[in-house]
Amino acid sequence: MRLTQRRTYESNEMPARNRTDLPRLRRNRPPASGRTDPVLKSIPTIINELRAMPVAELVIEYEAAFGKPPRVKHRDWLWRKIAWRIQEQRFGGLSSVAKKRLDELIAQLDIPLTTGSTATGKIRSGPITGTTVRRVWKGIEIETVRVEGGWEYDGVVYRSLSAVAKRVTGSHWNGRLFFGLAKR
Repeated sequence: MRLTQRRTYESNEMPARNRTDLPRLRRNRPPASGRTDPVLKSIPTIINELRAMPVAELVIEYEAAFGKPPRVKHRDWLWRKIAWRIQEQRFGGLSSVAKKRLDELIAQLDIPLTTGSTATGKIRSGPITGTTVRRVWKGIEIETVRVEGGWEYDGVVYRSLSAVAKRVTGSHWNGRLFFGLAKR
């Protein structure tokens, strides 16, 4: 095992990579002269430094990388986005062929924009206006019709099938289950 002696530096002879007046992370641009820059850090080194930074410093790095403040101040999200940006700048990002292919794939997507969506993002599909739903319950045939604004039963419009089922049975039911539109 080899022991190394720590060397202390005076402020005027401190190596450039440890000076505090330089940017925190040196990224991706080799010097204009074409020679290698001793301050240029490897990607794994930069990523390890990013992972160790507190949120306040990550926000500063994000602003330097993207030119705007981050929308989210979640530590993991910040260091990952900054690391992605550094790699994109150093290695050139996506090729023009890849960008063109992504545009083609996006153009092929068929996203329905006319139906409403719930808070979870799932598209709600249900019977269209005019649909009649029937069920025999305790020997009586129950018939309800889908109308604008809900379901009509016995001349009264109810907001949901569950409300119709409650009116018929007197207790709470899942309307879709009661009328056989959904399986348990």
